[in-house]
Amino acid sequence: MDDNAPCHCTVAAEQLFESEDIVRMDWPARSPDLNPIEHVWDFLGRRLAARTLPPVTIRDLRLALQDEWAAMPQQLIDTLIHSMGRRCETCLAVRGDHISY
Repeated sequence: MDDNAPCHCTVAAEQLFESEDIVRMDWPARSPDLNPIEHVWDFLGRRLAARTLPPVTIRDLRLALQDEWAAMPQQLIDTLIHSMGRRCETCLAVRGDHISY
């Protein structure tokens, strides 16, 4: 997915996509309902908030995020991937309006 964010349009990003054979899809900008990473950020945020000792420094935050990322259940990732077809169909049905995902 490519939402045309400036950081995705840099020469370095283009070179990375090319070197890794990443095929980019056209994707509407500002489409969080269709972007599974938004649910991943929500999951990570809830996991960080539930910690007994919240991260205080940037280094602590980075380590905590890495720990939570590694502990993310594969089932969550699979569910997000498998829901993409339904998300797109629902988005088309409401002509691009907000959907509840």
